[in-house]
Amino acid sequence: MSSPFAPGPLGPLTMRNRVLKCGTNEGMSRDGLVTEPLIAWHREFAAGGVGMTTLAYCSVSPEGRTFRHQLHMREEALPGLRDFTEAIHAEGALAAIQLGHAGWFASPRATKAAPIGPSRTFSAHAQTFSRAMQPADFDRLERAFADAAAAAVDTGFDGIEIHLGHGYLLSQFLCPWNNRRKDEWGGSLENRARFPRRVLRAVKEAVAGRAAVWPKLNMDDGFEGGLTLDEGVQVAQWLEEDGSVDALQLTGGHTTKTPMYLMRGDVPLRGMIENQKTFVGRMGLRVMAPWMLKPWKFEEAFFLPMARRFREATSLPLMLLGGVNRLDTMEQALTEGFDFLAMGRALIRDPDLVRRMEQGVLKASRCSHCNLCMVEMERGGTRCVEREPVAAPS
Repeated sequence: MSSPFAPGPLGPLTMRNRVLKCGTNEGMSRDGLVTEPLIAWHREFAAGGVGMTTLAYCSVSPEGRTFRHQLHMREEALPGLRDFTEAIHAEGALAAIQLGHAGWFASPRATKAAPIGPSRTFSAHAQTFSRAMQPADFDRLERAFADAAAAAVDTGFDGIEIHLGHGYLLSQFLCPWNNRRKDEWGGSLENRARFPRRVLRAVKEAVAGRAAVWPKLNMDDGFEGGLTLDEGVQVAQWLEEDGSVDALQLTGGHTTKTPMYLMRGDVPLRGMIENQKTFVGRMGLRVMAPWMLKPWKFEEAFFLPMARRFREATSLPLMLLGGVNRLDTMEQALTEGFDFLAMGRALIRDPDLVRRMEQGVLKASRCSHCNLCMVEMERGGTRCVEREPVAAPS
């Protein structure tokens, strides 16, 4: 199979094609709730031809947020989530939701609570120390993930993506730099993977075949002392043995250590500094930028070489992510045995990319990888500045 426009099976689902809009923080929720602009933003991808679009980062508990307006699962959120799925289904696409918890870099300013994580850690983002999770926290958060997944399916979501990447809570357990525990939850890879595996089994049970379940799984963290590629492959094999997932979405990088490892391309430092709301924040980013924002050159399908290791090691369906922009890349990945193409910035630039590719109008996204969409996220919502004239500086 080499056509990205052919239907594809995903757990209990059938996607109308092999392309999904991956989770990219939209910056359009308010008070932790879905808004009309957020729905409209995703509706454009659905109308543009993707098989599925992913509502990004919904925290499974209030304490797992990185900013005040971030989506979090609760009773008040359910009507908006239902409106979201109905709008996407009306365009013929499926709807997925990304569920996660920020762990030690959650914001106390947003949550009014001290952050938690595998180990006690100082968070520059939170400007405080996190506390190490205790036995009751493991039980509570396992239940929170399962309950959030069940609630999402009840509101019409077809896919449940659990965030096991980018240095969020479950990824923190896999990462030796974050996880310095000496008990059953730390040390060996088997111990570090114990809590993420437990969460995925609980989610799978809660969903009960009504939706597809997959993790957004780091292949590696991109820095010395983080999760390695060999370890990532082993985790993937364990998840297949557990029977807890229907696919894997493969990613990499760590939000607080190697954020550009995932993004690649230009580092929009000026805009990022301008977005800091305090003098301390602006100065801190200026000082830390050389260490935090190491640039990584953009290359087409930059995660494909690592992802091939996973294709060799597991029979699970795989979603290839990372710099997929061209039709020939998509066809080649499918020929190599990958099952789905997960696209972010390419679709932000050209929301109707899939339809225009199928019509023969475009052979590639026109994204320049300037990454200014990252800056716009905190200026009212993620958008591509190249899709409309940019106002001249005053």
